[in-house]
Amino acid sequence: MTQDATTVARSQAKTIETNSLIRNTYMLLSMTLLFSAVTAGISMALSLPHPGLIITLAGYFGLLFLTNMLRNSAWGLASIFALTGFMGLTLGPIISAYLTAFSNGHELVMMAMGGTGAIFIGLSVYALSTRKDFSFLGGFLFAGILVAFLAGIGAAVFGIPALQLAVSAMFVLLMSGLILYQTSQMALGGETNYIMATVTLFVSIYNLFLSLLHLLGIFGGDD
Repeated sequence: MTQDATTVARSQAKTIETNSLIRNTYMLLSMTLLFSAVTAGISMALSLPHPGLIITLAGYFGLLFLTNMLRNSAWGLASIFALTGFMGLTLGPIISAYLTAFSNGHELVMMAMGGTGAIFIGLSVYALSTRKDFSFLGGFLFAGILVAFLAGIGAAVFGIPALQLAVSAMFVLLMSGLILYQTSQMALGGETNYIMATVTLFVSIYNLFLSLLHLLGIFGGDD
């Protein structure tokens, strides 16, 4: 086989591998989003209380660590469903609170869902169609998410509305950047594990939805 033929064969194999990764990621993402919606619905139907900040963070980071450890085995699938199901359980009480606190709560939730879907689809299509390399965002996103996360904890503990608003706005931008970054990584071969790619996209969607819901509640909510 000539060098040119070998190069073409490798390129074709790489393309097949990348397409398989993207297909598996979006299939698993769809399933985890649906499962999370089911657990959120169960939480709302049973009027379960929110577990609180400490339990939420412990459950999230614990299951995230477990998923990362099991990412190369079949148990990784069970772990990611445990993670996304748990996040759905914590989401249910939040949605219920908005439906109760605002007369237009249903409208706010639907607008947040629609906005999240539009942003995710738009950014994903852009990253996949242009094949631009957004890896340069990696360091900025890591630092920004860490700062926003710590600021969010501070805002929740000390009850600072202005800081909570700023954190929500930051997360909208950061999660949008994370969607671009992760999608670019999948398209260009920087990410090869569909379980971890799904986790990143799911967390982006989850936080994007919550941030949009918070902003809509502040600026468009009717008490």
